[in-house]
Parts: sequence; C-alpha cells; structure tokens
Amino acid sequence: MNSNKRKPSHRQQRDSERSKPWSIDDFQVEPQEGRVRFHDLDLPDSLMRAIHRLGFEYCSPIQAKTVPFALEGLDVIGKAQTGTGKTAAFLISLITDLIDNPVAEQYDAEPRALILAPTRELALQIADDAKQLTYFTDFKVAALVGGMDIDTQLKQIRKPVDIVVATPGRLIDFMRRKELFLDQVETLVIDEADRMLDMGFIPDVKSIERATPTRENRQTLMFSATFSNDIVNLANRWTMDAYQVEIEPEMKTSDSVEQKVFLISANEKYALLKHLLSTDDIDRVMIFANRRDLVRTLNERLRKDGFDCLMLSGEVPQNKRLTTLDKFKKGQVKILVATDVAGRGIHVDNVSHVVNFTLPEDPEDYVHRIGRTGRAGKKGKSISFACEDDSFLIPDLEKFIGNKINLEEPPEDWHIEQTPS
Repeated sequence: MNSNKRKPSHRQQRDSERSKPWSIDDFQVEPQEGRVRFHDLDLPDSLMRAIHRLGFEYCSPIQAKTVPFALEGLDVIGKAQTGTGKTAAFLISLITDLIDNPVAEQYDAEPRALILAPTRELALQIADDAKQLTYFTDFKVAALVGGMDIDTQLKQIRKPVDIVVATPGRLIDFMRRKELFLDQVETLVIDEADRMLDMGFIPDVKSIERATPTRENRQTLMFSATFSNDIVNLANRWTMDAYQVEIEPEMKTSDSVEQKVFLISANEKYALLKHLLSTDDIDRVMIFANRRDLVRTLNERLRKDGFDCLMLSGEVPQNKRLTTLDKFKKGQVKILVATDVAGRGIHVDNVSHVVNFTLPEDPEDYVHRIGRTGRAGKKGKSISFACEDDSFLIPDLEKFIGNKINLEEPPEDWHIEQTPS
C-alpha cells in the first residue's frame, strides 16, 4: 500500500460531492407549528443542498423574520446580537439573489455582493460561512482583511469574484490602489454597525458606501446589536424604505452553561486557575482576560508551569492567530488564553469551560465569552474570578443578564495560596 498517496484537494472533494445525484426529496423536514423551515422560503436547490449538508432544518427567529423580506429585494435593518443566526440570514438572501439573477458577463475585481465586518475574525468567519453556503455553486468568495498577506488577497480579486467580505481599512486600501471596484455591487451588508462606530470605522464605511451604486440601485442589509441615535441616522442615510426587525435572544445566557463567580484576592487568582486546570473534567478551556499584556503573562506562566496552551490577542500576527485557532478547534491544544477578540464571531465546538480571569467591563462581552461553551446541546461551565478590582462590575452584570450570579469562595480543601498577581 502506498502511504504517500496524495489526499484529494478541497476542489476535488467538492467536485466529487457535486457530481452525486441529489434532489430536494433527499432533504425531509417535518413542519412544526410556530417554526419556519428553509423549505418554506422557496430557495434555489443548490442553496438548499448546502443547507442540507450543514444540517440546518429550521430558521432562527431573525432568519424567519428577515429572509422573506430580503428575498423580495427590500432593504433590511436588523437589531440582533451575535449568535442569533444573522450571518446566515443575510447570506441566504444575497446568495439567492446571485443565483436567481445571473449576469451575462462579469469583470475582474468587481464583486456583486459586499459584506463589511468590524474585525478580521468575524470577516473570516463570514467568508467561511459564505463558502459553505455556496458549496454547490461556482460562486467565488474573497476575504480581504488586515494583518494577512496582501499578494494572496490580490490573487483572489484579480479575477471574477462574486462575494467580498472585508474589514473597512483593508478594503479602503485596495480601493485606493484601484485593485477593487464597487460600482457593480448589488447587495451591501453592514454587519455589527455599532462596533464599526465604536472602533472608529464609520468614515471608512461612508467612503465605501459612496463607491457602491446609490441606495436606490442596490439592496442594503444592516445589522447592529444596539441602535443609538448615530446608528439610526446612518441607517436612514444608507437604506431606503427598510424593513426593520428587532430580535432579542430568548435568554441572555444559556441554561446549558453553569455559572460560578469565585470571590478571591488578586493574588489568589493564578493559584485558583492552576487548580481548575488540573481537574479531571476540564476538556477544552478558553481563559479570558481584559488586556493583551495580561494574556501574554498568563500564557507564559502557564507554559512555564507545564500547561500546553496558546494565546489569541490582537498583538499576535494574523497568520499565527489562524494557526492557533485551528489547533484549538482540532483539539491539538486544549487551553486557549484570549482577549475579547476571540469572544465574538468565533465558533469552536466542545469547549467545556470558560474562565474569566478578569471580569469584562462590558456586560455584553461576558455573554459572548460564556457563549463559547454550552453549545450544540452540550453542558458547559463558566467560572469567573472577582477580586476587589472587578467585583463592583457584578451588579451591572446581573442586571444585564437578568439573573443573580452565584457568588462563592473556593472550598478550603482546594488549598488556594496567594502568589504574586
């Protein structure tokens, strides 16, 4: 047996899968009262086949409320947090439009759909989702984000490309180089508009929007977790007669996540962390801290103490961040120390524990952090450390999630000793 036999490429695997016969009859989903099936939306077969492949059956609330209107060509403004299914909502509608309205001729570097996201991680996640949903089409998806090799990204757009997912800064860079043109954009998606505003990207987004066809000649889908006056003004400027929908998560935190907060001194935190990491039920854990320097220090101390771990923060080069995340997803490394850059838009299965070494200042970040565990019907644990510096955050946190948090001291038999913080 030849052990050096090459594995089929991704393209070969896809071509082999596409060549197999398939019909909508292979995708049976029973109607349920109060739930919308993807079958009920009259989507193209190639898209339905991809949805079947991904194991989706019923729409999330935001998908059920927005996709029918987006499919009619209406602009949509959605108030929705990460984790509500909004990414699939806008992808399903724009992919349907691309399939139903083919163009006779397509030019290089002129996408038909543009999706803007505030962070590299979210943009890459959206691009991956888009590739999964266009699996049985010939559509090309390009991700343009900072911190990654420009030449590799240029190759993606120096040919016909259907969907571009980008962060504003990198997109502006390509536009100034005249490497990308937006005059053929049929659908513009602005995701997490509130974070765009917080991160100072709105001037870039305004420049990008002006480079696309006028709002009368494109469809605009805009999503934000919050709607300040500034966001409302931008929505009114960028959309036209938009259908508005607001989706609140059924619960801010999941019943599938057991939450604990240990009241300890700052000098006890690291010893408690080591104790927790040494217990048998820790399978895969994400440890969150608020600052890059603290993440770096924790990672170094844990590695010095014999724990196999990796770190994920804004100071880590993008290519290394992707490699790190891939190793964690595959279970090659079971401990990931991260800032909140990893708390949003990152999907990792089988995370058994989330540890908040420091409580986040924004209660919404707490929800995003603990949402990394207790997914796909599995139970998870969230353990937070609260010392004198961050315990004052607890009342606002409880108010935001609508629940009291169980506060306790570490059991005496854990023998938690003070160490330099």
